[in-house]
Amino acid sequence: MIVVILIKKIIALFLIMSMGILLVKCRILKESDSRVISALSIHLIVPCVILAAFQVNFTEEIGKGLLLALAAAVIINVGLILFVSAVGNVFRMDAVEKVSIIYSNAGNLVIPLVSAMLGAEWVIYASAFLAVQMTLIWSHGKVTLCGEKKPDLKKIFLNNNMIAIFAGILLLLTGIHFPEPVQDAVDTVGSMVGPLAMLVTGMLIAETDFARVLSRGRIWFVTLLRLVICPLLILLFLKYSGMAAWADGGKNILLITLIACITPSASTITQMAQIYGRDADYASAINVLTTLLCIITMPIMTALYQM
Repeated sequence: MIVVILIKKIIALFLIMSMGILLVKCRILKESDSRVISALSIHLIVPCVILAAFQVNFTEEIGKGLLLALAAAVIINVGLILFVSAVGNVFRMDAVEKVSIIYSNAGNLVIPLVSAMLGAEWVIYASAFLAVQMTLIWSHGKVTLCGEKKPDLKKIFLNNNMIAIFAGILLLLTGIHFPEPVQDAVDTVGSMVGPLAMLVTGMLIAETDFARVLSRGRIWFVTLLRLVICPLLILLFLKYSGMAAWADGGKNILLITLIACITPSASTITQMAQIYGRDADYASAINVLTTLLCIITMPIMTALYQM
């Protein structure tokens, strides 16, 4: 049943992506306009989703679930960094390829998918994964892309999404809840995260030269690692590690972690590649190709986990 819901939600998101393509092809918007939408999503919409996720009554069960989600996220992300570094050294991968394999597009996709599959009350566990990934992407990811020796701690912990996570945890622990009009506003804004992310992807696809993209043989190897090999390794770990017994609803909590890991490559990598002088076109091509193919791989991985 969960797989069917996932497939329906992915199809709906891809239809929204098609609307983004049409907006650019019909010259209503330009591909460059997607940057404004991306900024809106990163700085406003995702923080609203995170804050809304923590507006629940704190219980021992939720506390154990968050610790499970956090532990799984740390183990998987550190494991991915070590695995991809080893594979990257063997196959002489560049920085863009490595970080595109390691970091998923969880920030944009996991929350709407979890809401549709399990319900809004489970989104809080996705926030644990996002906290770990955001910390690493602005430390390890940035260092890898731009060659810095020291990560910028200010950018890591003063990132809007990290601030939202810290604020959400504080609200959760103190039992403070938003007044109904504020909660309604936060929920309404947060509900736009999935649609806007797919509109942006569609707008980028509209200007993509697929003949050039697909001619780069290495992109298929990177895509195989991002969507098949790494997800299979993660799936085996989550399914057979015994971690699901650490908390009530542990299987669903680890399913959320799996969903976060099997999404396409992070769109943030393209933005970072532009900023730090790396091959942004290649990063964008990896993001586009993995986004198109994930409609096949994500339901398969989810079904294997559910078996």
